[in-house]
Amino acid sequence: MIFLFLLGLIIFGPKKLPEIGRQIGRAMNEFKRASNEFKTQIESEIANLEVPTEKQITNYLEAPSGTVAANTSSSEPASPAPDSNAAAAKAPDA
Repeated sequence: MIFLFLLGLIIFGPKKLPEIGRQIGRAMNEFKRASNEFKTQIESEIANLEVPTEKQITNYLEAPSGTVAANTSSSEPASPAPDSNAAAAKAPDA
């Protein structure tokens, strides 16, 4: 590091070296700030994906369309829907 400092001192001179150091420090600070913002944004997006919303939870609990729900509010058990093809299948042979 001492060699690099002496090389920079020879190349840029004693007046420009502190100015260049400040510019490098500002650039590093800006990069660090942008990196932290990006990290925070990614973490918040991941948190939003992991936590299901109330609407998603109710969608999981609903029975698919065209089916009978297993837990019905009435005390009678659910009976299957009559099959229109069952009558045709039981027709006597002619």
